Amino acid sequence: MTNPPSTRTNAARSLGRRLMGRQEAGLVLVTAFVAAALTLLAGSHLDRRAGVMVNDFWNSHTLVQTATDASFFAIMAVGATVVIISGGIDLSVGSIYALSGVASAILLRSMGEMPAAATVLVALLVCAGVGLLCGIVNGALVVGLKVHPFIITLGTMWVLRGIAFVATRAESILLPPALTGFAKASLGLGGGLYPVPMLLMLGVTVAGALYLTRTVPGRHVFAFGGNLEASRFAGLPLGRIQIGVFAVSGLTAGLAAFLGAGFYGSVSSGDAQGYELYVIAAAVVGGASLIGGRGSAVGALLGALLIVLFRQSIRTLRFDQNYEWIVVGCAIIVAVVVDQWSTRAAARRMSRAAEAAPAA
Repeated sequence: MTNPPSTRTNAARSLGRRLMGRQEAGLVLVTAFVAAALTLLAGSHLDRRAGVMVNDFWNSHTLVQTATDASFFAIMAVGATVVIISGGIDLSVGSIYALSGVASAILLRSMGEMPAAATVLVALLVCAGVGLLCGIVNGALVVGLKVHPFIITLGTMWVLRGIAFVATRAESILLPPALTGFAKASLGLGGGLYPVPMLLMLGVTVAGALYLTRTVPGRHVFAFGGNLEASRFAGLPLGRIQIGVFAVSGLTAGLAAFLGAGFYGSVSSGDAQGYELYVIAAAVVGGASLIGGRGSAVGALLGALLIVLFRQSIRTLRFDQNYEWIVVGCAIIVAVVVDQWSTRAAARRMSRAAEAAPAA
């Protein structure tokens, strides 16, 4: 028995309202608008191999490159979003990235030549392990010393990068070709297209979304950031939750380091300098509230893509590259102001509803 047309129409409208009501819907619309504007303003050029005119932005090479540019800090933004949902912040993600890459390079160099699969596996395990360990140390310091995460991670940001600097003596270390072969695998696309970073970014985003929305620890993170006192009275393991969110952030920084090191073929203690700005910007633009209790992995991905599109617009429209920092800084300010405005508006609506309830 099939549903009547009116029932199907109502169900479609209900689904549409639910989708448009989601926090990420606005980001999707803004991202689509920026992409459309870039497509219209970018111009076109002659593709000599195909003999046809190609849009300077809306072509496979530029789109995949845009996703690749976003992937390295979008992966870290997923982990940073988990920390921000809990009400904390992690300024050390760039330094964890650098130390993870340096540690894997030094170990691979000491182990000598190995099969390609073993080389990739060792690099992945070392980067992920070092990132996870650094995150656990961050969380343990925050919990043990009872100092705000801003101060702790500001300190570890310098300590971890200093360790990487001392270990490498400020020199770059080349990585085995097997890592570059993995990160730049064409997967049958050819034509200089490298989809692996994009695919790993999507995989981490899906894993982060499932962790936050489908697991008990993920729900505990929202509870911790939304109402700390209620979480304490509910008997939640607060110290374990706080250590866990920093562990997730460190792990994603290590995974990003594995991907970035392989893609660029070398590591140094100066890698990922300034990534803290992009990571936090992606999380905040993606809807994570700096006071905690709100955010999503999908939002972090969309925030990263939106920031990269802003950067791409500067290059495509041939503006001065130095405007990039201005654009990213303005994006953070606007996102925080909008977040504060929406929070106050929601509080006013709840207050009015509470006042009207007795009268009803």
